[in-house]
Amino acid sequence: MMRDLVFKNLMSADHRKRVFITSEIVDNAGVHSIVRKHFVCLIRDAKAGEAPPKLLPHIYVLREKSRTQHREKFLCRLKTSLYAMRNGKSYLILLGHSLRIDMVGLSSDTKAA
Repeated sequence: MMRDLVFKNLMSADHRKRVFITSEIVDNAGVHSIVRKHFVCLIRDAKAGEAPPKLLPHIYVLREKSRTQHREKFLCRLKTSLYAMRNGKSYLILLGHSLRIDMVGLSSDTKAA
């Protein structure tokens, strides 16, 4: 079994944007899988005196399966926002998360190589 992991934690200079990225590649029992996760957080000043609108989360899911090519893909994205207050200031926090999984069945020719 072979496994590669990559972690990234990126932050803007003003600490208002943060991105977390993880990637995992695994070869196990004839299956090559890649799992990628992204999390993005943006912080913006909310306008004073304005009532925050009710923002509903958005979710997107996609699944593809190909038996002839021995492939399967899964994608899930979630976007939402919330309001927060700190020291009398209002902030709008935008959040986004995505998960992508790609799996490929390795043929007997590829396994022997």
